[in-house]
Amino acid sequence: MYHYDDFDRTLVAERVAEFRDQVARRLSGQLTEEEFKPLRLMNGVYLQLHAYMLRIAVPYGTLSSPQLRTLAHIARRYDRGYGHFTTRQNIQFNWIKLEEMPETLAALAETGLHAMQTSGNCIRNITSDQWAGVARDEIEDPRIYAEILRQHSTMHPEFSFLPRKFKIAVTAADHDRAAIRVHDIGLRMHRNGAGETGFEVVVGGGLGRTPFVGKTIKPFLHKRDLLSYIEAVLRVYNQYGRRDNIYKARIKILVHELGAEKFAAEVEEEWRAIKDGALALDEAVVADIASRFTYPDYETLTDEPASLQTARASDRRFDTWFRNSVAPHKVPGYAIVTLSLKPEGAPPGDATADQMDRIADLAERYSFGEIRVGHEQNLVLPHVAQRDLPALWTVLDAIGVATPNVGLVSDIIACPGLDYCSLANTRSIPVAQELTRRFRSLESAHNIGRLHINISGCINACGHHHVGHIGILGVEKNGQEFYQITLGGRADEHAELGSLLGPAVPYEQVADVIEDVVAAYIELRVRPDELFIDTVKRVGIEPFKERVYATH
Repeated sequence: MYHYDDFDRTLVAERVAEFRDQVARRLSGQLTEEEFKPLRLMNGVYLQLHAYMLRIAVPYGTLSSPQLRTLAHIARRYDRGYGHFTTRQNIQFNWIKLEEMPETLAALAETGLHAMQTSGNCIRNITSDQWAGVARDEIEDPRIYAEILRQHSTMHPEFSFLPRKFKIAVTAADHDRAAIRVHDIGLRMHRNGAGETGFEVVVGGGLGRTPFVGKTIKPFLHKRDLLSYIEAVLRVYNQYGRRDNIYKARIKILVHELGAEKFAAEVEEEWRAIKDGALALDEAVVADIASRFTYPDYETLTDEPASLQTARASDRRFDTWFRNSVAPHKVPGYAIVTLSLKPEGAPPGDATADQMDRIADLAERYSFGEIRVGHEQNLVLPHVAQRDLPALWTVLDAIGVATPNVGLVSDIIACPGLDYCSLANTRSIPVAQELTRRFRSLESAHNIGRLHINISGCINACGHHHVGHIGILGVEKNGQEFYQITLGGRADEHAELGSLLGPAVPYEQVADVIEDVVAAYIELRVRPDELFIDTVKRVGIEPFKERVYATH
């Protein structure tokens, strides 16, 4: 966990006081909604279909137990008893009254949470691998550099009014769990041929109306140069990014129009002027930031203790959950546990206040008081002793977050869609709910294997449909809800955009079509362990198209 100092706490407290005054002036009529809009957006407050929505930042997806209890309190006291975890490691509340927003932010501030820069044309919440610091395949904890970027970008005067919103993700693992190649800047920590640790810098990724996979403009960047180089990228974007057309304002459009090589050359020229200045990262500064992270005092344990083996052998349900939701930890005797927020028939990513309270308690008892938020809209307990897994599972199962469907067909990523969002033109949540019912059989889901379904209720692509193995995009046609299906997308280190299957289908047929696509995959795969994404890559989408449009 990172521990904030007096400077951070003062900054957040002053922001709450400012917003309290702004809300009072809006409620009294001194500010019109148009005048109030930029002020509320700077504090993560949107005006959605039914009410104001508050988006709270969870930097690099790391929460403490007290912070999760605060979120439970917000859900219970100011909302309707639940919160929605998003694909960018934030949490959203959809029903908070405007007059109660200042008290909500004040409650958040008491545990170091805030909503700054979760909206507007600024650098948004810096995201990272939800397994950061504990994954066996990473070379360093990337959150230290995510925190440096967070501090540098918070209320940065030069980058508070960029052409459009700006998203940065950081990973240090071989397997990309942070989807860095679909971010404005993606940073992958790795070692060069000399054994030095640095970053591959990827720019221009993004989804939405015009999706692109990011391009590498710097294969290796020394860690000391991280801030100066990112500053150079932002300066080039700030100077040349379009402000006359919202649909062409993201950096991905600039990189595409200039070309990655030309964009990189512009960044290099800007960087040369500043690389050896005040932004060069001093080792002492990095060490100071690193020292503010506390790490668990792990016991000396061994993997697969006898009690765990006995539990797996004697309880089939526990063994199924273990094989699906428990991952290896870098410390012997410990495990990483994913909590599924995707039970049958529920909105993906939602957690109730009671669940959040219980998970906070479990984190204190079994995970050194730490919880992570993943971009797949699930939660993670990152430091669980393997001997404690049977007892932990019993409680997780009782509170409904132990469905063993992580990474499977019913582990669906979905935006709020037309149920809440003022930009959406179709529903996402009911589609996801119906699909979880169609694929309720865990035996069938495990037979299907790893398969990611992503659903977006409009072209803004908050459900990341472009990079779903199966992507579902809602489009409105003459007042009716239709859905385009794409196949073959992925957001990992081999990121690709999916290919369109064919004409859009009406709402009533979406679940049938997805069932047909999955049935076709079962028939087409050459062996049981050939993943859906590999079958699509091998045979293309034509066999799926023939199957779907022959029957619909």
